[in-house]
Amino acid sequence: MSWPLFLPCAAGVEELLAEEVIARLPHAPITPARGGVGLVGGPADVMTLNLESRLAQRVLVEVGAGPYRDEHDLYQLAASIDWSAWLTPRHTLRVDVTAQRSPLRSLHFAGLRIKDAVCDQLRDATGQRPSVDTRHPDLQLVLHVGETRASLAVDTSGEPLFKRGWRMDKGDAPLKETLAAAMLAAAGWRGTADSGGALHDPCCGSGTIAIEAAQIACGIAPGLKRPFAFERLLPFASPQMREQWQALKAAAQSRIHPARVPISGADISFRMVDFARRNAVRAGVDHVITFNGGDALERPAPNIAPELHGTLMLNPPYGERIEAMGKAGQRRGASESGEPTAEDETRLRTRATPDRTLPNDFYAQLAAHWKRAYAPHPGGWTAWVLSPDAKLPSALRLKESRRVPMWNGPIECRLFRFELVLGSAREKGATGAPQA
Repeated sequence: MSWPLFLPCAAGVEELLAEEVIARLPHAPITPARGGVGLVGGPADVMTLNLESRLAQRVLVEVGAGPYRDEHDLYQLAASIDWSAWLTPRHTLRVDVTAQRSPLRSLHFAGLRIKDAVCDQLRDATGQRPSVDTRHPDLQLVLHVGETRASLAVDTSGEPLFKRGWRMDKGDAPLKETLAAAMLAAAGWRGTADSGGALHDPCCGSGTIAIEAAQIACGIAPGLKRPFAFERLLPFASPQMREQWQALKAAAQSRIHPARVPISGADISFRMVDFARRNAVRAGVDHVITFNGGDALERPAPNIAPELHGTLMLNPPYGERIEAMGKAGQRRGASESGEPTAEDETRLRTRATPDRTLPNDFYAQLAAHWKRAYAPHPGGWTAWVLSPDAKLPSALRLKESRRVPMWNGPIECRLFRFELVLGSAREKGATGAPQA
């Protein structure tokens, strides 16, 4: 048994996802596409991808596709599929609809017609209809309607794959785990001394980047701590499939090992640091990460071995997410001592544009602090910064060595790479660290 599969991902991550799929399923033919990766695979591949993929948003099984003109054609498309292979009347279902240049007037009505086709078929075959559950359905269908063509897929993941099962405490505008993993993948950071070395996030928030990095460093599969929708669907319900699923999880569990490099995070908000520590406990990596409170503009660099290279990985505050606090936020309400005030803690969302012309600008001070605290380290440090501002290098007064387009939800961003060196830029060695 094999199906056409599609793994959607954030824009800009398609090539990284294709590399990840090849690494997990080296014999599967893949087709990179806009917004994701397509391939052909069977039930075992579906289970593997759900368990192991850090970059995909979902694992979809395409069960039908074809041209359409109206809702009647969509009903006929769904009616042509053998739904008894996927569910029984005791199961629940839900239909989600996405569209791109569709001529249909009501996407809600289109979803209802798909639901009717499924229920009518099972009622005719068994005398009973499955129920609709909009919150936790057993079978989640995804209908996509284009200008003239429609496709219907079974979502085998259920909850989106960025929900790893450990985040219970979060602040405002948290970074999705899949985007954090994409940042690490784009940087080539794999948790070893020769693939990025030590990792530090000085604006860690609730700990997403550091926790994702720690799980990579320890070999922890991203889906090991959560359930999936496919576990309730008929193609995966046989004793053989259940046994294979348990074997996959056992194999993933056996690959877990101690981290080989230090990982740390810090945040100006001690409330966020507390959140990060609790999330790390649930993720099983609290023994791997050192979290501290402190202003990113003042806290010293982590103490790492002289020969070890370091990677700064951060998604700093920006106007469309949250406002800077601490030393850089003094003009917006922080106390004279630089400690965050109650106003800082409650001002979580703003559309204000940072004024980069002022001497106490966050990014100018951040770059100056990096040169003082990080550049002197013998092993060198590399900074990777996710930002929607194309002029970030000018604000930092640093020359980027690479920029990778990525989307943070609806916000178009770039992941910038900066080599932190004293004085002018130097030639880089083979590992990416600056040479003396």
